[in-house]
Amino acid sequence: MRLKEKVCIVTGGGSGIGRATSLLFADEGARLVVADKRATSAQAVSSECAGKGAQAIAVEANVASAADVTRMVAATVERFGRLDILVNNAGYGIVGTVVDTDEDAWDALMSVNVRGVFLCSKYAIPVMKANGGGTIVNTASVVASVGIGNRAAYCASKGAVAALTRAIAIDHVADGIRCNAIAPGTIDTPYFDEMLKQSADASAMRKALAARQLLGRLGTPEEIAAGILFLASDESRFATGTILTLDGGMTAQ
Repeated sequence: MRLKEKVCIVTGGGSGIGRATSLLFADEGARLVVADKRATSAQAVSSECAGKGAQAIAVEANVASAADVTRMVAATVERFGRLDILVNNAGYGIVGTVVDTDEDAWDALMSVNVRGVFLCSKYAIPVMKANGGGTIVNTASVVASVGIGNRAAYCASKGAVAALTRAIAIDHVADGIRCNAIAPGTIDTPYFDEMLKQSADASAMRKALAARQLLGRLGTPEEIAAGILFLASDESRFATGTILTLDGGMTAQ
C-alpha cells in the first residue's frame, strides 16, 4: 500500500497509460480522481478503481482549458480535502515534419501536451503546498532526448515537458514538492492502435516499431505505470527533476 490514503489526480486517465496508472494506484491504496476529456472513459476507469475498493471519482476535463483544470482541482479538494499526487499524463501525437504539419494542429497539440502540464501544475501546486507538499509526475517521452522522424510537433512538445519538469522541481523544492517525469519508449496503447490504422501496412509498421527496442517488443501501459508509481511514491524520495527512461533499450543504441 505505497500510496495509502494519498489523494491522486491522473489526467488522461481514461485509457492507456493513464488507465493502467489509475488501476495500479487503486491497488496501492490511493484515493483517486480519474480525469479525461471523455466523460464515459473517465467514469469507466473510476468504476474499475472502485471495484478494487478504492475511493474514486471521475472528472471530465480538457487539460488545455484553465476553467476545466480549476474545476478538476476544486472537485478533488471538495471530495477529498487535499491533493498529494498529480500525474500529468494527458497527451497525444500527430504525424508530420515541420513543413507539412498544419499550424492549427501544431497549436492544438501544444495546448494539450505542454499547456496542459503547465495549467494542471499551476493550479495543483498551491493546494499541495497548503497541505505540506506533494509529488508531480509528468509523462514525457524518449523523443525529448533522441527525436524520431516525421513527428516534429510531438518531439517538440515532449522536449518542453522534460524541461518544464526540471523547472518545476527547482522552483518548488522549498515547498516540499517533488517533480519528475517518465520517458516511455513505444508503448502498446489505444493511441498506438489508432496510428497503426492510418498506416498502409499496419502489421509491418508494428513489427518495425517493435524492432527499434533492444528487447524487440513494445512496452505495455502497466510497465510504464509501475515507473510512475515509483516516482509518485516515497520510494523515490531522493528524486526530483529526474527523467526516468523506460524504453526497452531504444535509446541505448
